[in-house]
Amino acid sequence: MGTDINLEGSMVALVTPFSGGEVDWDALARLIELQIEGGTQGLVPCGTTGESPTLSHDEHDKVIEFTVAKAAGRLPVVAGTGSNATAEAVRLTQHAKDAGADACLVVNPYYNKPTQQGMYDHIARLAEIGLPIVLYNIPSRTGIELAAETVVRMYEEIEMVVAVKEATGKLDMASAIASSCDITILSGDDSLTLPICSVGGSGVISVLANILPHEVRKLCDAIFAGDMAEACRQHLSLFGLFKGMFVETNPIPIKAALSMAGMIQNELRLPLVPLSPQHRAPLADMLKPFGVDATP
Repeated sequence: MGTDINLEGSMVALVTPFSGGEVDWDALARLIELQIEGGTQGLVPCGTTGESPTLSHDEHDKVIEFTVAKAAGRLPVVAGTGSNATAEAVRLTQHAKDAGADACLVVNPYYNKPTQQGMYDHIARLAEIGLPIVLYNIPSRTGIELAAETVVRMYEEIEMVVAVKEATGKLDMASAIASSCDITILSGDDSLTLPICSVGGSGVISVLANILPHEVRKLCDAIFAGDMAEACRQHLSLFGLFKGMFVETNPIPIKAALSMAGMIQNELRLPLVPLSPQHRAPLADMLKPFGVDATP
């Protein structure tokens, strides 16, 4: 029922910056330093926000190796290692362990729509590698939902399962899990961090933290200090941006925001394309009150 690893607070779902069709390693290094300076408590490379579906296996491996090296033990690295093929997820997870990652983020196997037992067996196989596992329940991306009962069963029966990134969008899911076991629950939606933490959650794997790490950390700090009035103020001040990060498919808006701030190139990989022009000015306007000089 879990290991000693502590995965709580404000963590970031890192984007993978590109330039000229290749991973922009200099930009990635800058983003990692920004996170550490901004108080982020965990780095999560090669997830949905990191455009993992379009990374080659070699790129995927190198992004994780690079992130671990740059973090240099200053904060934990939770490497995205999920796949819809268990054998591929095994390879990715073994590599993440060998690279020095502290844990892995394992998305529900997408497209092939396994049963609950199939997802349990998938995680049980990955657990044999010996790297702590963060389950990633995001049915809007995968077409299948990990039931609360299955999350609880995994946590109780598979020692390496330590946390769940809860991205079903249903607050009752977090409540159902928290009422049945003490697994670490991390919000997978920035706009639900406060409500999920109010029913037993322990933090967030954030998209917005890519550009505003200090502000997301402030929200988490207020929550864990028990200052719900301040947490609510911070939540509401960020709410427009929380939703703005999803005016089009993630990570399209966050990459637009980072590029407008001069931090990365506004480059995605097909089939994702840059943010539609009509959304750029409103996004820049929402960032300015937080000291981000974004040019639409």
